[in-house]
Amino acid sequence: MTLWLVRHAQPLIDKSICYGQLDVPADPEATHICARELLNVLPKGISVSTSTLQRCERLAQVLIGLQPDLRVKKDPKLQEMSFGQWEGRAWADIDKAELDAWTDNFASYRAGGTGESAGQFMTRVGAAFDKLDPTKDTLWVTHAGVIRAASSIARGIRQISRADEWPTDAPAYGQWCKLTLPIHRNHHGHQP
Repeated sequence: MTLWLVRHAQPLIDKSICYGQLDVPADPEATHICARELLNVLPKGISVSTSTLQRCERLAQVLIGLQPDLRVKKDPKLQEMSFGQWEGRAWADIDKAELDAWTDNFASYRAGGTGESAGQFMTRVGAAFDKLDPTKDTLWVTHAGVIRAASSIARGIRQISRADEWPTDAPAYGQWCKLTLPIHRNHHGHQP
């Protein structure tokens, strides 16, 4: 089966701001372009799940508007990582000691004090990954962090202990990638 991972279009927020789960909209025109291009390549009958943040939900709504037979499920597990009290702040304004504490204890430090740790985030995305139907292609309308986590999980990496182990590759805004997964997986996403 193939897991399609599409990243929402450009969010309408300055790129210097930490926004994680901050519910900001995406550029409407870019969202429509992404939906049209994506529908040109998606297989028929694909299962669709979307993050519940509006920048992803809107893309899912546009997809349905263009192809009404699509059925979309909302899944909060597909939301971006929570950065807690850092959200809405400029990255440059976040105290270096806080950022160092995060990168020094990446697996368990809760970003922004009240957000998620990398370990919590990977567990959440892993729970969504484990619910995939191995007989059906699926599209996740989601965020860069979720795409990075899912790519690691597909390679059998369920936890990231150091910040330098976090994957850096992700599709650009409004773009996607595909993961080909084995049809026979156990409940942890691995081949038996």
